Parts: sequence; C-alpha cells; structure tokens
Amino acid sequence: MLDYKTRYLQIAFNDDLATAIRLLPRIPQSPRILIEAGTPFFKREGIAGLRTLRRLWKGPLVADLKTSDGGASEVEMAASGGATAITALGSSPTETLDLFIAACRQHQMAAMIDMLGVSDPLEVLRPLRIPPDVVVLHRGRDEELTAGKIIQYRHVNRIRSKFDVIISAAGGVDLREARSAIFNGANIVVVNIVKPGDMWNGISSDQPVGQIAQQFLDTIE
Repeated sequence: MLDYKTRYLQIAFNDDLATAIRLLPRIPQSPRILIEAGTPFFKREGIAGLRTLRRLWKGPLVADLKTSDGGASEVEMAASGGATAITALGSSPTETLDLFIAACRQHQMAAMIDMLGVSDPLEVLRPLRIPPDVVVLHRGRDEELTAGKIIQYRHVNRIRSKFDVIISAAGGVDLREARSAIFNGANIVVVNIVKPGDMWNGISSDQPVGQIAQQFLDTIE
C-alpha cells in the first residue's frame, strides 16, 4: 500500500501497448513511481494490456478504469490483471463506491476516487462507509484547453480536516505544476505520456522519458 509520508510520481500511459513496451524499460525502477494504465489505454488494450504492463513493471500499477458501476466486479477484473490500485469516479452512486472500496480492501488494492467533474469532494466522501485510500483532484484532459481551469487544490485542507487520505493531483501536470501540487499538499502527482505535438502537458514520448521522470522525482522529493 501507499505511504502517507512519501511523495509519488504516477506516470500514465494513455496510448497503445507498443508505446508502453518501448518506454517502460527506460523509467527508473523507483518505489516512488507508480505506472498507470490510463483509461484510453484500457479501451485499446484491455486486461491483456494491463497484464503485459505487470510483466514489465514490478512496482505499483494503477488501473485507471474510472469505475462508475459494478464496483466490485471491476476491482476483481483489475486485480486479475495485476493492478495494485484502481480508480472509480466520484460521481458514481454511493452504493457503487462502497462496494468498490470494500472490494479493494479484500484484494489489498489501493482504492482511488477520482473527483473529475465533482464540485465538492466532501459531498462524495461523507456518505461512504469507509473512506478511500486516495482522493484524486483531477482537471480533465478537455478542461486543460480552457483558460483559467485549474486543479482544485483548495479542497486539500478541507478533505484532510475530515479524512485521513492520500491526495493525488492530475491533469496537465508539468514540472511547474508538480511543484505547485506538492506545495499545496498533494502526495501523488500524475504525469501523462503524450504524443509529440499533442496539445496537452506531460512527457512527450519522443523525449528521454527516464531522465525526465527522474527530474520529476527530484522536484517533488
């Protein structure tokens, strides 16, 4: 499981399996790095793709399924592929989130609730029987294109005052945003691997990914 006192870098693969196979060996085998099978990756490659990532990466592996229903069954699916953490959408029904978190506990996986599109995370967290391990404050990929849209760090202290959870910051994270995330109390920064020329922030797949990953680790330490 994740350590509340440690600052982590989560590297998200959203393209195809070939890209992940090419780049994963270049990433430092650090216990502070989580590898994510992003939602677009899942839609392309499925659980078979997740199993391949598991063979290539021995550390923490996040299945970004963004579960919205069938909480327990999707956790089981991710567990069968070797994931150690999985996401569910905070906009899901409370019943789904309760089943999702319970199944994560059963499979010894980190339960991550993604607050994409949620205006007040506390309204999601208060009704839950058990809080998740991680709350993800997420500016969506499409939201990155809107001037003034920011990751809502104002919620960090509000959440921490009520719940003992790890905070993750996602959405257009570069080195500058990573520093801001840590300054504002995040434990995890999520960085996307992006294609050359993409309009989104992240680590371009034609750059020295391993060196840049180490720069992120040094920045957030």
